[in-house]
Amino acid sequence: MLHPFLDHQGIAAIAHRGGNENAPENTMAAFSHAVALGYRYIETDVHASRDGILMAFHDADLRRLAGSNVRIGDLDAAEISRLRIKGEHTIPRLEELLAAWPDIRINIDPKSDAAVPPLAKLLKNGRHLERICIGSFSRRRLHYLREALGAGLCSSASPYEVAALRLANPRHVPYACLQVPLRHFSIPVLSPTLLERAHRRRLPVHVWTVNDPVQMARLTAMGVDGIMSDRLSLLLDVLGNQDRCT
Repeated sequence: MLHPFLDHQGIAAIAHRGGNENAPENTMAAFSHAVALGYRYIETDVHASRDGILMAFHDADLRRLAGSNVRIGDLDAAEISRLRIKGEHTIPRLEELLAAWPDIRINIDPKSDAAVPPLAKLLKNGRHLERICIGSFSRRRLHYLREALGAGLCSSASPYEVAALRLANPRHVPYACLQVPLRHFSIPVLSPTLLERAHRRRLPVHVWTVNDPVQMARLTAMGVDGIMSDRLSLLLDVLGNQDRCT
């Protein structure tokens, strides 16, 4: 049986970091724009502040978005709340995002080891598991969260697990879906064979981060189950009148 996060009709349109066409990534303004467009799936990243509060933020430091070399993990949440992205937007707490749109499904990537225990605690104590999927490059982080949260957690395959599925037919898979790039450096990742093997096991396949309309159309024709993009309006235009989950 599919996890509730994955139970949808058509292709899931997923707003990567909330998109960036109307506001900087991973800000409440970006997420709000995605929801206003009709998106029901958004993706975000989390780091933990020095005092263990989960912040929706991608980079380890603040250089790119806030003009500071300080690492986000070296600041308390109160200090982070006074920062501004591009001089205007606050860095949201994950709990703020979860509370703002209770019906939105959220894909979360824990970007540091420090973010994993508070994320496990938040999801264990809250009522969010049915609308959350966890993805990470780190097998260690995924293993911790799978052990802590049990069968109720939806997680995607780590790169190692994707490679194992490409090369063999593992007896047991601890993940509920695949979330993959088109390629890793010059090496193709998504292929018809991988897609067929995943679908044979009823594992949906989401592809990131796709901002080219030709690639979006090609993936739709291939039969992928979700597309993650920064270009939110473009993705909706490409999907057009097809059945999709937005």
